[in-house]
Amino acid sequence: MPLPSQPLRKLGFLTIGLFDEADPRAGHESTLKIIELGERLGFDSAWLRHRHLQYGISSPVAVLAAASQRTTRIELGTAVIPLGWENPLRLAEDLATVDLLSGGRLNPGVSVGPPMHFDQVKDALYPDTADAEDFGYDRVSRLLDFVRGKPATDFSGVEGFEVFSDRVQPHAAGLGSRLWYGGGSLRSARWAGEHGMNFLTSSVVKAEESEDFAEIQLSHVRAFRAAHPDGERARVSQGLVVIPTDSATPGQRAKYEAYAAKRTPRTATPHGPARMMFAPDLVGTSAEIAERLYAHAAFREIDEVAFALPFTFEHADYVQILTDLATGLGPALGWRPSAQG
Repeated sequence: MPLPSQPLRKLGFLTIGLFDEADPRAGHESTLKIIELGERLGFDSAWLRHRHLQYGISSPVAVLAAASQRTTRIELGTAVIPLGWENPLRLAEDLATVDLLSGGRLNPGVSVGPPMHFDQVKDALYPDTADAEDFGYDRVSRLLDFVRGKPATDFSGVEGFEVFSDRVQPHAAGLGSRLWYGGGSLRSARWAGEHGMNFLTSSVVKAEESEDFAEIQLSHVRAFRAAHPDGERARVSQGLVVIPTDSATPGQRAKYEAYAAKRTPRTATPHGPARMMFAPDLVGTSAEIAERLYAHAAFREIDEVAFALPFTFEHADYVQILTDLATGLGPALGWRPSAQG
């Protein structure tokens, strides 16, 4: 429970990795450079968002494979991979491979539900099985089983010159304990806890028992830990949009404040049938943001964060924000940078 006398243990950041359609390589390269910078600044983790049929990273696992060869220490995560787009067995193979390449630093985060705009993409994604696909928790259970080494088939042994395994290969020992569930509801929080996963809670939650964002998020953290075998020791990471301005130029500060102001109205009330609530973006000096975080009911019960970088800023803005996070806000929360790899 971080209080002014109790330090934040792990500091991470999350980015969407935007790119220009005319030059997509430059955007991906920018993301890799940001991850490299994060390691140099001592961050504990770097996380990638997942975007399909948009101008953001569509294959974070592939990008993290590249990042694993440019870094030596920082943990590499996904927040999150929507499993409705994935075959759990194939994804398990990819995750295990990248985890081995990274030296055991991969932290895959996943979520469930139908793919976004499913009616428009189902014929391309599942032309023959769209009506039969299960987009619920069973899809996560299959991934967990495959990653944790349970048999995927009843066949194994030698056939001619080839040797076959009954479980996913390569097997990455330890990866099963580093799988995260990105959830925004009490049901998801409990399910993740019951299945021994870690829990990612972000700036979007469902207003089920309250319309106060911090109270809702706190209820999810407590429900997850109450259901988890590790109880209070179960890992939770909070991901709010946080923009420190300590070293920002006047132009950057104006841009950041305008960005947050444009998004603030959506935080007032729940949205849509699912009653989704959004957290306000935190913009200000490190001291101001630290004060707001210590007043946040959910933050007081976690000891690791993956602060989200805004979607639409420039590379230089991200450099400034990450630098201030590592040199200003992190220390203000009691965090100490990890040794350089």
